[in-house]
Amino acid sequence: MAAIPTKLEGCFIIEPNVIPDERGYFMESYNEKRFEAETGAKVHFVQDNQSFSTRGVLRGLHYQTGEHAQAKLVRVLQGEVLDVAVDVRPGSPTYGQHVAVLLSAENNRQLFVPRGFAHGFLVVSETATFFYKCDNFYNKESEGGIMYNDAIIDIDWGMEASELIISQKDTILPNLENARPIW
Repeated sequence: MAAIPTKLEGCFIIEPNVIPDERGYFMESYNEKRFEAETGAKVHFVQDNQSFSTRGVLRGLHYQTGEHAQAKLVRVLQGEVLDVAVDVRPGSPTYGQHVAVLLSAENNRQLFVPRGFAHGFLVVSETATFFYKCDNFYNKESEGGIMYNDAIIDIDWGMEASELIISQKDTILPNLENARPIW
């Protein structure tokens, strides 16, 4: 595997080593020792989550606060998504900035989203199965979120607003300026 740094400190694109043959392919999707060696991040994942969505579904931007903050390692098992991480760490030189990466079952890329980041994704294929590892357990009382179309963050989702399918809960999230503090 190779960890490619993004413009946001601690956030990495993970390129697995895919070994193809006449039967298909093999890849190691996660190895704690290699991950730590490549990223410098000591992370122990404790929860795996998976979702299935159709084209236009936008989930996010979400995060967990305080002692329940989560780092995530995300990937797509089927389909393609535009995956977005937003730095919401107070005092960070890249606060409010984001990275957007196309993740797909074809490219096998992953994105490591460290604690202190909001996360979301948009399904750009007909359907997508999204999978992610978390280093902390989900806690409902610690939920935080930011509106997907916040003008300060200025994410180009690459799809018209009329095509987006967004949960009621996500349509009433605050903007970055009024969001719940991560710490």
